[in-house]
Amino acid sequence: MARIRSRRYQKAAAKVDRTKRYAVAEGMALIKSLAGPKFDEAVDVAVRIGIDAKKTDQLVRGSVSLPKGTGKSIKIAVFAEGEKAKDALAAGADFVGSADLADKIEKGFTDFDMTIASPDMMKYVGKLGKVLGPQGKMPSPKAGTVTPNVAAAVREFKAGKIEFRTDAGANVHAAIGKKSFGAEDLALNLRAFLDHLRTLRPSQAKGEFIKKVVVSTSMGPGIALAVE
Repeated sequence: MARIRSRRYQKAAAKVDRTKRYAVAEGMALIKSLAGPKFDEAVDVAVRIGIDAKKTDQLVRGSVSLPKGTGKSIKIAVFAEGEKAKDALAAGADFVGSADLADKIEKGFTDFDMTIASPDMMKYVGKLGKVLGPQGKMPSPKAGTVTPNVAAAVREFKAGKIEFRTDAGANVHAAIGKKSFGAEDLALNLRAFLDHLRTLRPSQAKGEFIKKVVVSTSMGPGIALAVE
């Protein structure tokens, strides 16, 4: 069954030329001009990359600090003990624990956006893969979420660092800001994200790496961009 779109969405979509790839500055200005709901929507980017998503050695995962932040308040759960736990709390972690936190999560607690863990805590985190994995909350060294300096990681992610990974369709999704951001700030965040993504190109990937870039607000139409 075809999805029924709101009048607001249809009006916004009518302003987007589906046959065109907009310059970054033009696309961000268009995002800003589209009518939206009363809340401050997130601005998201979806990037199709040139990998074979069926091959594990070509999957891309990482994290990057956006120069203008994300405008989003996130809840972080940290696996740490002793001084590291105290430092994580001081840095702004929302939940901190070890075996007790693992037990709580196993029983269904997932009211947080991401997980950071000290390497020595992976003995507790490892068994949570079935819970955290499907939600994209399993910590990883590649994403900077398994680290001996959990406090620094908390501060970075609270300040606007994001993590990302490829999905089954070889796409990477990320939030790059809020609609209330200026068009130039959104463009800066987008370029920082794409520049970092390019550095993660697997050696096995062939041909064009950044195949398609589409930005959209939470409830708005997609806008294809022409990127260098």
